Amino acid sequence: MRAMTDTIMRANSSNRYKVEPLADTFVTLYESPYPESVFCYSPGILELPGGRLIATIDLGGKGMSQLDGPKGSRHGYVTQGKAFLSDDGGQTWRHTADFPYMHARPFLAGGSIYILGHCVDIMIMRSDDGETWTEPVKLTSSGDWHQAPCNVHYANGNVYLVMENIRDGDQSHYWPVGWMEPVLMRAGTDTDLLKPESWSYSTPLAARDVIPSEKLDYFGVPFFTEGCTHKRGQINCAPVGWLETNVVQFVDPDHYWHDPNGRTFHLWMRAHTGGTGYAAIAKVVEDENGVMTTMPETVPSGKQIVFVPCPGGQMKFHIVYDDMTKLYWLLSSQSTDSMTRAERLPKERFDLPNNERHRLQLHFSKNCIDWCFAGLVCAGASPKQSRHYASMIISGEDLLVMSRSGDERAATAHNGNLITFHRISRFRELVY
Repeated sequence: MRAMTDTIMRANSSNRYKVEPLADTFVTLYESPYPESVFCYSPGILELPGGRLIATIDLGGKGMSQLDGPKGSRHGYVTQGKAFLSDDGGQTWRHTADFPYMHARPFLAGGSIYILGHCVDIMIMRSDDGETWTEPVKLTSSGDWHQAPCNVHYANGNVYLVMENIRDGDQSHYWPVGWMEPVLMRAGTDTDLLKPESWSYSTPLAARDVIPSEKLDYFGVPFFTEGCTHKRGQINCAPVGWLETNVVQFVDPDHYWHDPNGRTFHLWMRAHTGGTGYAAIAKVVEDENGVMTTMPETVPSGKQIVFVPCPGGQMKFHIVYDDMTKLYWLLSSQSTDSMTRAERLPKERFDLPNNERHRLQLHFSKNCIDWCFAGLVCAGASPKQSRHYASMIISGEDLLVMSRSGDERAATAHNGNLITFHRISRFRELVY
């Protein structure tokens, strides 16, 4: 008996520091009726002042013709957005609307709820309660827009968010991230955001303007040989670029990039390099006339900086700022085997080695550069069972997470069959 007790104590001791997921259990918001042909994408989440939750997703894939409701077409890619609400903290969800655009995010302005996304043009619709919605309207009549549902920022009586224009509508590239121009959009919170004239736009800046890969060295970017097309089994990646942009403002006066006038907005973007662990950044500066100019950031030496440390920066991530802790919180994909030769990865892994998609992680930081690991949020049971491309909001003492997910029936890690809702309870207690 004594020997058995000692064995148990040693086993418990050996596991006492093991990281356990913060929110592995989940509620399924939406499940694809056809996992092999209708795929679940782009979750966004919003909490109203009374506690009601609004969620948005979109669907795509060759099976879209089997679904009812309005649909949009982006260069032949058929999509449908959906809105849901919950009045019990996310335990149950009710479908309230379909809309013909994708990559949407819900947000509040002037007491109204808006859902903004794109289908070539930027599109938006409004609700006063989350139950009934206006017809979608177009905010643009030119450009070729893109952008996953990242964060929404409020400052100076305005709402700020980023959409990305693909320069010249260039669809000749497999993945045109080098030609994507993050554009900061601004509108007064007391204006009608369905009107195009309510919005102002920053100047465009494509990754190719500031990080031409032929001039990069000693940084391992790009990690793989660049190529404009991609075929199964071919080890190359799209030209170096950026996409899926969050808005960050530095309020700490001791921060090197703090603007005491509150007119500088930093763009924190997924860095498409073939590697892992870095984000790409730029900044937008408002002048006294409200003109917003996008430009690279600089460091004290005078050198330009585009790449910054960011755990999971190789995949779409989400940043929120918490006024109570004065910390930035980062929800991102955890990479564990990006240095494994592509041909030796499990067959169910998607694409290049840096494209691991089944582990969501949480970090916090005082400055968006030095990140502290807070925990593993959730993980799929296999590389195909994804937990990725997530959005989050702060709700009282908790973080609410909406994940683009999949189970064993999913077509691939990229093309999942679920949207899942997770709650990280008392997240501020993770700070150390």
